[in-house]
Amino acid sequence: MASSAASSGRPPRPKKEPQALVIPKNAAEEQKLKLERLMKNPDKAVPIPEKMSEWAPRPPPEFVRDVMGSSAGAGSGEFHVYRHLRRREYQRQDYMDAMAEKQKLDAEFQKRLERNKIAAEEQTAKRRKKRQKLKEKKLLAKKMKLEQKKQKEGRHMSSSWLMGPWDCTLPHSRPLGSVGLPAQQGASLPLAFPLYLCSLSVK
Repeated sequence: MASSAASSGRPPRPKKEPQALVIPKNAAEEQKLKLERLMKNPDKAVPIPEKMSEWAPRPPPEFVRDVMGSSAGAGSGEFHVYRHLRRREYQRQDYMDAMAEKQKLDAEFQKRLERNKIAAEEQTAKRRKKRQKLKEKKLLAKKMKLEQKKQKEGRHMSSSWLMGPWDCTLPHSRPLGSVGLPAQQGASLPLAFPLYLCSLSVK
């Protein structure tokens, strides 16, 4: 046996290490042992059971061979044949009723899904419209604020231009005795002096 394994050229199988016997005390320990056994060899394929097909009654035969006759003197076994046929017919009718009920429930579920979807879309559209309205309102308020700021800056610039460092001189013919200022040519006036009494000359 050993000579045949050596002549074939295959490497010998590694001996399995002896493992201690562990008896799980509850379901959690049993699940833990199963997971540890699976993770010892992760390359090994795990058999996944397929979904069991739904039970369905046997289809009726295309050709009925044991047809009951109308003659008298039927044997004692005919009643059992009739009983089995009746049981299969009852199962078929129950299956048809169950399938009809299932289809009805599925149709009602689909209708309820459609109603919920339409209601959710309407609610989403309403909220979207509300958000859009709030966004437009914020943009309008921001625009008005910018316009007010620009107008305020324009008024400030115009007032600073009127109150700027302009040189105000008086001609010879302007009487200044009423305001208590000298009547000589080229006399400078304070900034608070009324501008309509003098002629402006920008330097």
